[in-house]
Amino acid sequence: MTFQFKIQLQNVTKPAVWRQVLVPSEITFDQFHYIIQDAFGWENEHMYAFSPSGYGSNPMIEINPENDANDFFSSPSRNPTQSMDAAKTKLSSIFKKEGQTYVYIYDFGDDWIHKITLEKIDEIDNSSSATLLNGKGACPPEDCGGPWGYEELKEAITDKSNPNRSEMLEWLGSDPDEEWDPQEYNFAEEAADFNRMYKNMLKKK
Repeated sequence: MTFQFKIQLQNVTKPAVWRQVLVPSEITFDQFHYIIQDAFGWENEHMYAFSPSGYGSNPMIEINPENDANDFFSSPSRNPTQSMDAAKTKLSSIFKKEGQTYVYIYDFGDDWIHKITLEKIDEIDNSSSATLLNGKGACPPEDCGGPWGYEELKEAITDKSNPNRSEMLEWLGSDPDEEWDPQEYNFAEEAADFNRMYKNMLKKK
């Protein structure tokens, strides 16, 4: 059985940033974390968690939950956080019906919030591979201050009269005369690399 997901970065527009992936239903949430990282172009430099609707919602699915301070995720209006191990929890134990949504949080400082929507369940497809189906928008740079910092960065580097432009481009590793386009996303190239990386992923266990 396979799941088709659309994963969209929240609070990021012009352009919206999203990816569509097809994955085996029996992978773990930790494996799904790496799939999301590679599909978007994140660098896997920070902690992550999955939950029904973000901070304060249960269960929080995270890596090594016994080592985390659960009150970090708790909300005064909710019960104490219930944690599940991402390395032991399969997608099929959480996702049950088409249209179901979940949240993936990456980097608890910048708070990159991704809305995950289960678009399709295929009970006949027994593929062991993950596939990148579609996508739009460049992945924001790591450590740029979250969605609001990213908006400021985009404004600075697209305005040649902005005094901070050269500094921002240097921080990005780009030349001062180089154009940086947040809309640039080469799907064909990214899909080829992604699909090669995740071919027969269940058989690699």
